[in-house]
Amino acid sequence: MGILKQLFGQSPEKYEQKGDEFFNNSLWGMAKIEYEKALDALEKPSDGSNEVEARLEEKLRKSKESLALEHKQTGEDLMEAEHFNESRELLELAMDLSRDRTLVSDIQKLLQKMNSLTAEAIQVDMPKPGLSLQVNDEMSIPEKDDEAFMALCGTLPEKVQRAYISYGDPFKSGYLALNRGDFVFAADELSRAMNENPAPDSFIPLELATAYLNLGQLDEARRLLESFLQYQPDALPGYQVLCEVLWEMKAFDNAVDLLDSCPDELKDSVACFLLRGETLFQAEKYSEAITFYQGFLKNYGWNESVAKALARTFEVLGDFEEARKLYADILSQCSSCHTPIDPFIKRKFADLSFDSGQRSLSILEIYLSLAQEDSENSQFYYERVSRIYAALGNEEEARRFQAFAELAQMEKE
Repeated sequence: MGILKQLFGQSPEKYEQKGDEFFNNSLWGMAKIEYEKALDALEKPSDGSNEVEARLEEKLRKSKESLALEHKQTGEDLMEAEHFNESRELLELAMDLSRDRTLVSDIQKLLQKMNSLTAEAIQVDMPKPGLSLQVNDEMSIPEKDDEAFMALCGTLPEKVQRAYISYGDPFKSGYLALNRGDFVFAADELSRAMNENPAPDSFIPLELATAYLNLGQLDEARRLLESFLQYQPDALPGYQVLCEVLWEMKAFDNAVDLLDSCPDELKDSVACFLLRGETLFQAEKYSEAITFYQGFLKNYGWNESVAKALARTFEVLGDFEEARKLYADILSQCSSCHTPIDPFIKRKFADLSFDSGQRSLSILEIYLSLAQEDSENSQFYYERVSRIYAALGNEEEARRFQAFAELAQMEKE
């Protein structure tokens, strides 16, 4: 283990909790980083049978798919606005992240459409024969880092985009490093950027504090975020990251006070409600968290993010049947609204049902669909299908899917 890991490393559970919080607040990129760190922090390599590793891999896959979808949507918007370089970068990032065949196919079609559009533009702007194309510094081709930076900025609100673009090269390199998980370099570059951009209402302290949080420098992160929120009181990410810092410091009462101080439009949002529930969860007040989440669903109606947080809390308390029922409700809501069903939810429902002794054809069908949607874990799903067929007395199909599981394992090796 490297010296930085020894100094700043945390347990896989801590990284996983951070990833869950980011995921529940739709911060897919940050969730992806935390789940990757959790997997990296596991003490021993696994043969794939470790349940903790399987759970983390599933969460990582889901965060990648969500981030890919977000990049695809933003990339499509950028293409319509004829920002082709930024759009291409985002779409290629999305294609690298996703294992969803339908999504990858859609991205490929968008790239083909863009190729046609840019080909037409090249034909129109092509210099006449015999003339040389002069390229000066002002007309230089954008570097890969520039495109990656613009792609990341494309996911931010327009006001924040404009600010980030104006902060200069140290901020750009620090922001890219932060999103790569290189927190030491990110902290150095973002500190430089803050010195070069001393405006009190800058967004740079938010990103620098995020780097400090990941390095375990909690006092510095807290100081930056408290100052940041004085000048940007409507910035939800500031409250989210500061809550994360306060949870790490076990300052749960301070986190409650912080959320009480939010502007009314934020205080009444689902995002702030989830932060309040997560504060109870982090303080290990699980029964209070359950009452809190249940109160929201009773008073305000159905919300998938709240239902997922409630199900997770039931799981921690060992009430797996209540968690299973909630995941079933989420699946039912998705089906009735004809929205895509989250494979993570399908997996949770199927696993809890299987672990409770259910061996039905409906559970079998879920595992079969997951084997297609999440091919990286197809061995696990085929083994479950085989065991269900065996329990149903169909030994021939049980043997066939066990063979599929063994083949999937060979392909991974």
